[in-house]
Formats: sequence, C-alpha cells, structure tokens
Amino acid sequence: MSQKSYDDSASLYLIPTPIGNLDDITVRALKTLETVDFILCEDTRETGKLLSKYNIKKKLVSCHEFNEDKIKSNVVDELSKGMNIGLVTDQGTPIISDPGYIIAREVIRCGYNVISLPGATAFVPALTSSGISPSPFLFYGFLNAKNSKQKSELESLKNLKYTMIFYESVHRIKDTLKNMLEVFGDRNISINREISKIHEEICRGKISELIDLVDEMKGEFVIIVEGNSDVVDYSSMSIIDHVKVYVDDGMSEKDAIKLVAKERNVAKSIVYKEYHLGK
Repeated sequence: MSQKSYDDSASLYLIPTPIGNLDDITVRALKTLETVDFILCEDTRETGKLLSKYNIKKKLVSCHEFNEDKIKSNVVDELSKGMNIGLVTDQGTPIISDPGYIIAREVIRCGYNVISLPGATAFVPALTSSGISPSPFLFYGFLNAKNSKQKSELESLKNLKYTMIFYESVHRIKDTLKNMLEVFGDRNISINREISKIHEEICRGKISELIDLVDEMKGEFVIIVEGNSDVVDYSSMSIIDHVKVYVDDGMSEKDAIKLVAKERNVAKSIVYKEYHLGK
C-alpha cells in the first residue's frame, strides 16, 4: 500500500534514547514517552532507569530480537483499539543495528502510522569527529562474527570509495581490525568507544597503528574506515579491460567477472559473454 502522509489513526512511535549520557534526549522524545499508552522496550530494566530519571510512569512491554516476530500481531491488535505505542531500544535509534524492524514493517503493512523521531545514533558523532571524509558514507553496522564470512564481507567492500562505518564489540574488535588490515590494507581509521559517556575516547590513525591499542580498551566501538582512494574510474573502460584489471591483479576470471558485473550493475552473463568473445 502507499501512504503519503500520516492520518489520525493510532501510531507506533520509534523513539531514540541516549547512547550514554542520559541528558542526550530530545524534548519531543520525552513528550512522546509521556503520551503513548505503553512502551515496547528491549530491556525493561534499562528503559525503567531512563523513565525514572524523568519521572515518567508507563507500562513497559518486552520487545527484543527473540520475540519480535511473536508479538507483532499483538502490537497491531493494540493499534486497532486506538492505542498509541512507543518503541525504544536500550540505547540509540530503534532498528539501527537494534530491534524494531519486524514490528515496524508489520505495522506499516497493516496500514497504521510508523513515526520515527530524530535523535541519538552512535555512528553520527563517530563519523563527524573522525577526521575522515563524511560524504559519501556507507553505514554497515556489525560484520559477521565468523572469521571466514567476515573476510568475505570485507572483500566485497574493499573497492568502495565510500567512507565505511562499522559497529563492533570489545570481544571481536582486534580480530576485526586484523581482517581489515589484511583485506583493506593499511588505511586511515578512527575508533570511538563509549560515546557521550564519562570515559569517551577516540583514536585516529592507520589500522596498523591502532590495532594493539584496543587491547586496553573496553566498551562498545564504532569504527570509521577510509574508502579506497586507489579505485580506478572504469566508466571509460571496456568490460574486457575492466575484467583484465582484476585478473592481472591475481583474481580468478570467475570472481573478476562477478565483481565487474556488480560494479557496472549489469548481469554476469553479459560480462561473461563480452569478456570471452573479446579474449
């Protein structure tokens, strides 16, 4: 269905919450938390602390990645009764590497309003304080935790000119940086931890310079990675020459054809046919 504007029906409000400092919440977010009929939250204890600080008393309903699919129909039922519902996660903006997407999608499908409030999101301050070009950028979020799959993901990203933004946990950040160094080469990066909290810290430099520093760092991390400045502009290059660039660089014909098709946004069969006809 298509909906161009909000109507007067009940609404689901996606409400950003502070990522550390509890003062980082908007007046509109507080007013919305006060006026909704109840609040879906990732952890009732965490949300309870925030509501207590601002003397807001509201019914809290647990909504996390393990039960979203089960409760989505209940959420729609409550909206059908005219209930306005807030949805928050422990920190930051719902759906951005946090739960909320399944609920929001179902609410939209059923024709109710989904209203997303602007507010705290960890990657924005990390990007603007990084000293790395902010535009264009790619927000990737969490890479796969499995080493082989993570390397495969990084391989698919290494030729992008965009600044890239990743989230990572304290338990995996060193291995992730090692994989980035291996796949991307020694690029400029910044590492933010504990954004807006008392022990907020940002480190800037080459991957090789920062990789050992993380041994002493704790918390949740945002990694900003410089895009590939060595990528050649292939717009004036033939498909045959484009494939040859990667083959000469050691890539298999199959992988080179696949990558060229992706970069040119054409079918692999077209690249395959043209390359082999021109060999």
